[in-house]
Amino acid sequence: MSTTEPIRNINDLKKFKSYYECVCPDSRNSLLLTIGLNTALRIGDILALRWDDVFDFARENIRDHIRVCEQKTGKLNIIAINPTLKEKLLLFRKLNPAALKNDYLFQSKKRKGQALSRYQAFRIIKKAAAHAGIEEHISCHSLRKTFGYHAWKQGVPPVMLMKIFNHSSYQVTIRYLCIEQDEKDEVFHNIIL
Repeated sequence: MSTTEPIRNINDLKKFKSYYECVCPDSRNSLLLTIGLNTALRIGDILALRWDDVFDFARENIRDHIRVCEQKTGKLNIIAINPTLKEKLLLFRKLNPAALKNDYLFQSKKRKGQALSRYQAFRIIKKAAAHAGIEEHISCHSLRKTFGYHAWKQGVPPVMLMKIFNHSSYQVTIRYLCIEQDEKDEVFHNIIL
């Protein structure tokens, strides 16, 4: 059985993100990738998001945080909306000004009023990965793992990632980061005593 992988290479990640921005423009699909890469939420939690979760209708502005009761753990997760995600959400709101509080953020194009299906989300991600030439085992979970991998590479301690992912143990988080031999080799090459 294959394991879902993160997108490790920055250039591959740029190509992956550019598919629904430049090659085959689709604001919904582009936002799906952006939310997945910037929040570390599981795909089920992303697809369950409603406009009220990200947009403050009273202030007519994007919220500062997304508050999610995770489907898998039942735990409350509060996620800051970074500037990249805020910009995408603002653009998406401008394209969907009639969306109501209880409408799904990621609506199915075929089933009016229904959320995008997990299978369709998988197809969206696989199409962008194919465009980027990513041959590893990519799935919806790759977005979450990509967030963790790049956060770890930028120096975020695994203990913090454990907290962000709501993992039950440190060992789960370490396995989750998909650390490969070349990253282990890099440590040995850089430690000179």
